[in-house]
Amino acid sequence: MDNTSNASAPISNLIGWLFGLLALAIGVVNTFWGNDAGFGIFIIAMSFAFFPPVNAFIKEKTGFAIPRIAKWLLGFFIIWASLGVGELFDKIDLMMASF
Repeated sequence: MDNTSNASAPISNLIGWLFGLLALAIGVVNTFWGNDAGFGIFIIAMSFAFFPPVNAFIKEKTGFAIPRIAKWLLGFFIIWASLGVGELFDKIDLMMASF
């Protein structure tokens, strides 16, 4: 049995957790600071696609997992929308000023 395909699973899971948490944090900042709570809630909902347990749940219920290319495209969209359109750094400044 060849285990080379499973060798990258822990690294892939770690990256999924890290990017999922990053996207979740971006969503929280966009929800509570700034002027578009709907956008933040959308980012929070999309961040769940990166968490390995959610992906396993989807695979168990539907029979297929979210494709890796879809996660890459979703991640690119989240970063682009948050940094470019969402003015994330300005919202972080607002958040820091409120504490």
